[in-house]
Amino acid sequence: MSPLYRVLAPAEELMGLPMLGMLTGFTDAGSSIGQLSSHFFATLDSELVIKFNNDELLDYRSRRPMLFFEKDHIESYEPAELGIYLLRDEADQPFLLLDGYEPDFRWEAFANAISELCADLQVQSFTWVHSIPFPLPHTRPIGVTVSGNRKDLIERFSEWKPQTQVPGNIVHLLEYTLTKQELPVSGFVLLVPHYLADNEVPGAAVTGLELISAATGLVFPSDELRDSSRKFLDKVNSQIEENAELAKLVATLESSYNSSDGPARAPIGKPQTAPPNADQLAEELENYLAAMRRTGEDQE
Repeated sequence: MSPLYRVLAPAEELMGLPMLGMLTGFTDAGSSIGQLSSHFFATLDSELVIKFNNDELLDYRSRRPMLFFEKDHIESYEPAELGIYLLRDEADQPFLLLDGYEPDFRWEAFANAISELCADLQVQSFTWVHSIPFPLPHTRPIGVTVSGNRKDLIERFSEWKPQTQVPGNIVHLLEYTLTKQELPVSGFVLLVPHYLADNEVPGAAVTGLELISAATGLVFPSDELRDSSRKFLDKVNSQIEENAELAKLVATLESSYNSSDGPARAPIGKPQTAPPNADQLAEELENYLAAMRRTGEDQE
């Protein structure tokens, strides 16, 4: 048995299913991953079937567990949890969900463990989602960049195809590892308006659900999220009407989005339009990531 995890259910119950991966700890613009995870567990039946060992993977001092003090004693202890869950969608189709924190340690061992589990359980496909802040207006649909080895999904959904170096995260490493064993893998990076990124943006979660459904055929309830998205956008629009500076920002982003050339051209284009060339995209992403790195260094 691997020191990284324990299997808590009969393996035959887990065979031949699609697996979703949604791990926190990298970026979660618009609380997209947090919303999706909460939505799955609130609306679908779930069972923890594989549990990963915190002592091997977690930095407790950076993610201190919660202890509940009851007057004169410790009532309970709630450590972080990283595991694979068995869920069933609205059509009673079973699937696996890798959910929890991004490991702090032993990334390669963790990726190899997931690779072995996928092989042993004959996993159908691996689909992951995360989100980043991006300079586009909220008046447009949430953007998406698609990676992996499923060319049909890339051609259908990917709106932004940068060519550059990016800071690594564990789902990228999982994609890299799993594609080597020729497992169908698709990764969806949601592009959330940067001025809303610190808020909970329900529309980003809705887009995530739609993309997961397209990749896996799974069916999820979404009425509550869609209703929340409409209310959220109404609130944002109301605030913009009262804030000239924010209105100017949105107008500038709209203008850039609609422009096809020149310095104000948007850094994202819909698939049905002629996309900017790779050199332009690479330059834009390099500038954007450099700004993010400088911000992170200043905070340190």
